[in-house]
Amino acid sequence: MVSGKRGFPSHPVATVMEEGRLGGWVRSAEEWELVTRWIAWGLNDCQIARLTGIPRSTIRDWRHLARRPGVWAGGDRRADCPICHDLVIDNAGYSYLFGLYLGDGCISEAPKNVFKLRIVLDCRYPNIIREAGEAMLAMRPTSPMRVGKVARVGCIEVVSHWKHWPCLFPQHGPGSKLIRRIELKDWQQEIVDSKPGALLKGLIHSDGYRGLNHVNGKGYPRYLFTNFHEDIRRIFCMACDAFGVEWRQSKWNTISVARRDSVAKLDTVVGPKS
Repeated sequence: MVSGKRGFPSHPVATVMEEGRLGGWVRSAEEWELVTRWIAWGLNDCQIARLTGIPRSTIRDWRHLARRPGVWAGGDRRADCPICHDLVIDNAGYSYLFGLYLGDGCISEAPKNVFKLRIVLDCRYPNIIREAGEAMLAMRPTSPMRVGKVARVGCIEVVSHWKHWPCLFPQHGPGSKLIRRIELKDWQQEIVDSKPGALLKGLIHSDGYRGLNHVNGKGYPRYLFTNFHEDIRRIFCMACDAFGVEWRQSKWNTISVARRDSVAKLDTVVGPKS
């Protein structure tokens, strides 16, 4: 919970002048970034005003400014969020990372309004671990970002800190993903529709596998995707439809892709884990 009395340090370059009754009060970039995160999480202007103490009229104006190019013109080195600042985003990298996040990712808040994105991956698959780190780096191409790897029992956490991870993944919220709805924003839908194969790759790398289905003593390759969240399974099926592969629900929590031509098509973007 954010108190309206909280003090924010002013930014040395980028500030927003609030006009009107406050007589020229200068709002800091940190406040603007906080408000844009609340907007990305779906709160309305009144709710954000109560949380931050910033007037509703200012929040309304910022909501309309949030995706205009060059909002922080003038040399702000932190104007690097593709969502807040309407920058070009790597659609394939985003779709892949989004798939990993839905399956094995989480975002947690760290000090100074920074957020930590963690993707937990099986340590047996170094190429997937490498690709996850590369996808994180691709989300912030105009500024340096450090991606770390933390060894756990049987797994590796791929970790990166950034203030704008909730902007890129507005599905973030309190508690487990299993207890809240997972719905795509319009801009996310446009991105994953353009790269459904990359989304499928991320989802399968996190919660799926390619194995053999034995019928009458003969093994046939197939993909299985298992997830307990109905919305995430729906997103997987939507991506299959967009990519042109046939699927069926083999169990209540499992989607199967077993037709030969569909498996072959998935093989072009996924293949066995490594």
